Amino acid sequence: MGPAAASAGRDRQSAENAAEVQLRIRGMHCASCVTSVERALAGVEGVAGASVNLVDELARVRLPGGEGDRDALVRAVADAGYGAEVLAGTGAAQEAARARDAERDAEYRDLMRRFLVGLVCGVPVVAIGHWEMIPGLPVLAGETLRAAWILSGLLTLPIVLYVGRRFYTGAWHLARRGSANMDTLVALGTGAAWIYSTAAVALPDLFPAQSGRPFYEAVAAVITLVVLGQAIESRARGRTDRALRALFDLAPETADRVASEGTETVPVSKVRTGDLLLVRPGARIPVDAEVVSGESEVDESMLTGESMPVARGPGEAVVGGSLNTTGALTVRATRVGADTVLARIAGMVRRAQGSKLPIQRTVDVVSGRFVPVVVLVAAITFAAWHALGPEPRLALATVSAVSVLVIACPCALGLATPISVMIAIGKAASHGVLVRDGDALQRARKVDTVVLDKTGTLTLGRPAVTFAEAAAGFGVREFVGIAASVEALSEHPVARAIAEHARAEGVPLREARHFAAHPGRGASAVVDGKRVLVGSPPFLEGAGVGTAAVDAHLGRVAAEGATPVVVAVGGVVAGVAGVADTVRPGAREAVAGLAHRGVEVMMLTGDGQAAAERVAGLTGVGRVRARVSPEKKARAVQALQDEGRVVAMVGDGINDAPALATADVGIAMGSGTDVALLTGDVALMGDSLRGVDTLLRISGATHRNIVQNLFGAFIYNVIGIPVAAGALYPALGLRLSPMIAGAAMALSSVTVVANANRLRRYRPG
Repeated sequence: MGPAAASAGRDRQSAENAAEVQLRIRGMHCASCVTSVERALAGVEGVAGASVNLVDELARVRLPGGEGDRDALVRAVADAGYGAEVLAGTGAAQEAARARDAERDAEYRDLMRRFLVGLVCGVPVVAIGHWEMIPGLPVLAGETLRAAWILSGLLTLPIVLYVGRRFYTGAWHLARRGSANMDTLVALGTGAAWIYSTAAVALPDLFPAQSGRPFYEAVAAVITLVVLGQAIESRARGRTDRALRALFDLAPETADRVASEGTETVPVSKVRTGDLLLVRPGARIPVDAEVVSGESEVDESMLTGESMPVARGPGEAVVGGSLNTTGALTVRATRVGADTVLARIAGMVRRAQGSKLPIQRTVDVVSGRFVPVVVLVAAITFAAWHALGPEPRLALATVSAVSVLVIACPCALGLATPISVMIAIGKAASHGVLVRDGDALQRARKVDTVVLDKTGTLTLGRPAVTFAEAAAGFGVREFVGIAASVEALSEHPVARAIAEHARAEGVPLREARHFAAHPGRGASAVVDGKRVLVGSPPFLEGAGVGTAAVDAHLGRVAAEGATPVVVAVGGVVAGVAGVADTVRPGAREAVAGLAHRGVEVMMLTGDGQAAAERVAGLTGVGRVRARVSPEKKARAVQALQDEGRVVAMVGDGINDAPALATADVGIAMGSGTDVALLTGDVALMGDSLRGVDTLLRISGATHRNIVQNLFGAFIYNVIGIPVAAGALYPALGLRLSPMIAGAAMALSSVTVVANANRLRRYRPG
């Protein structure tokens, strides 16, 4: 097993052995906050692990055996200076998403109000601070200049006390607990600047010549611009979760339940398994159900990514959240609440969006140590300027230290990876590709070999007639009609295939009497007064009917890898049908698309060589290995990994589970067994294999987006901090003012969020 696959297997095993508790966290602003909350949660007794996501503001805590003190988790987060709320119940994630939306809207409005106050008060302050640079204005000097400075100080007070209050209160709470984050840097920088400026105005004699000039404009501009950046970031982050909220919104809030006295409208939460529900045209199906009566076209694009509606009638399953388009349906609820496909999809997407890529864990470690390092750099900057800089040394030292503190806020670093992952996983879900964890999304871009199972993956897993030829003296429609008349009375898959073939060809059925099934061999009945045998060649030969007359037909059926079905009427062979699995629509195009990308495609199947070669020929798969047991499938995947290949395994059954777990990326067909779905890293919810190519494309686009984000965030800090410290001053005489530093800091976070949101417009394929 490859290292990545082994790690994924351990993660899945760990998840199975530990219950997950989700908490909604309030008050986080940067990657340092994430580190503080994770450290606090990990320190609670009984916690096996904790992961916090800055974007969706959720903490996921693993508790072995599901045992642990939930209240202790909340207290630990509160002690770290943040708010927490345990999410519980089947609708917890949905309610949390809606509450977070409401809170973000309220936060955005509050931040914009603060920004407007900062703008109104700050414009005059900035104008006074740069008065000499504005042409046509009289020179300020003496008492007039001092009065202007006092006015600046008074106008800056509401900016400090109201607009930027959250920075100071947040920094104070964290300082009491020995922690620091973005609030710490902004509070230290602007607080030091405000204290220095106020002292310079109130006690000018304490300062050396030329050092007593205040710079209230830096305080006003930094706080106002940072608040504006947070408002824009909050609005943009709210768009990040759009794909998941769209999933939640698909589920209707009420259902029309059929009762003895008529139809009653009830909340969906009141619907129970077995309830009869009426679904009118244009309404969404409230829960997973089975059609009892009625026929309609149902739009399942939310689940499969396929745009065309599908026909649904009695006995067929419908999925909660899908749209009933044309006819009224009466359905019986089969799964409700958290057990519905939609709820499980939403849960899978939510967990995947909250997972951390290895690169993000590294970024979190760096960001957690970032703030103390920046404070140290700012202190060194102050000391260097004060000792070596030109006059006014004290003022220049203070301004430079403030610029370092403000420009170095690690917001962009904290957002760079998780926001891209959340958007990408939501985008994949909208195309019917459900990613279980972020690591799989990262690994998928490196896949160079795709291994496909045959039955249920390359094929639909449903037998169909692929060959039908009549013997001498019989017509094809005649022999097919006779065979279908007998097989229509059987439940065997091969029998159903023959009956469906007759219906598709418009061949009328006849009355069959004295039907008898012969397990493992065939069936017999009397049609039009003649005894009819339908089954394998040995079955007919055992009944005294020779098959030599159709040996050529049997040879063709064997060459195709199909199952031969011979029909005899009154002791005479009437014809031969070949029944084989049906190739999945679009499989050939999907294989060709992967090959075009340079990905090698091969088939591993437990079926016979002839059947495997037939499907390979129809789908364009180049390499085939047949009669492979589940254990050998896993070993074959590992052998490919040992060659240095990155392998994606696609399967649908229990027999594929070992290979799915071994592969670097396990992809389960959504129509497969629960074992396959739970073992795979990814589930394809539609009937098409195009989802494999979609996954690889989205993975590549996500990686490029993350690299762009991290490059921008790191370069911003690598360049910004030295410039703010004065690295360019000796050679070029250039310094970075706190106002420009504040604008750059706010812009960096907004740029990362905006770049990540470009993934929402990405169209795979």
